[in-house]
Amino acid sequence: MSNLLDGRVAIVTGAGRGIGRAHALELARHGARVVVNDYGVSLSGEGTGETPAESVVAEIEALGGQAVVNGADVADFAAAEAMVQQAIDTFGGLDILVNNAGFVRDRMFVNTSEEEWDAVIRVHLKGHFAPLRHAGAYWRNEAKAGRTRAARVVNTSSGAGLQGSIGQATYSAAKAGIAGLTLVAAAELGRYGVTVNAIAPVARTRMTEGAFDTSAMPEPEDNSPVVAWLASEEAGDVTGRVIEIEGGKVTLENAWAHGPSRDNGSRWDAARLGPVLRDLIASAPAPEPVYGT
Repeated sequence: MSNLLDGRVAIVTGAGRGIGRAHALELARHGARVVVNDYGVSLSGEGTGETPAESVVAEIEALGGQAVVNGADVADFAAAEAMVQQAIDTFGGLDILVNNAGFVRDRMFVNTSEEEWDAVIRVHLKGHFAPLRHAGAYWRNEAKAGRTRAARVVNTSSGAGLQGSIGQATYSAAKAGIAGLTLVAAAELGRYGVTVNAIAPVARTRMTEGAFDTSAMPEPEDNSPVVAWLASEEAGDVTGRVIEIEGGKVTLENAWAHGPSRDNGSRWDAARLGPVLRDLIASAPAPEPVYGT
């Protein structure tokens, strides 16, 4: 056990398996007390009756750490509030929120049903919003009471959200939304001592095994050291960033940035815009290719 996160309290959502489990164990190894959240669903989001969070708590306790189980649906607004309150009631506060929970229902765009769209957007996007909304309110109240905490949020985006991914339009849209949410939350919550960053992890998990050749993919644990550092007090000057992780390689994403521009000084005539836009496109870097193309 190191002391990077000694005395700090963390919530990790979707922590029963895969990347979330790895995050919970890594945070605990560095001294954090952890609320291990997992709703216990299948890869596509159906209930299974399993409670994988219990085994993760047992693993943390075997390491000499402290952890408790939480079975909330993170996209349920009231349940997310109760999860934040559980951390406060159990461990005396909250310092770290790692939003990781999610599932996939991969489908080519024209075959995607409304139900599939709603389910995936709900678990990823609302499932990030709801815990962050309640944690943010707690940290704001603490700051106003003169008890500002060195709070840290680590969201989970994806290369699918940053570059797009064939057969994953819904998942890509949700993960792109999470990147945007990260930027806004970082700007709004900074005054309360909160940093908000996101990772785009690459790993062999249940979610990737059905979509990609995972034989050469890194293990889930390879992503977690970045999360542990971002969750530390040492990372207080880092916020609004998205970091892609692929094994031992970390890449700081540039996301959307202003490129070349041309100012006409007045409203453009549509008939004159073709050559202008073609010149701008020619002078800008080509977009990253969509995964699967």
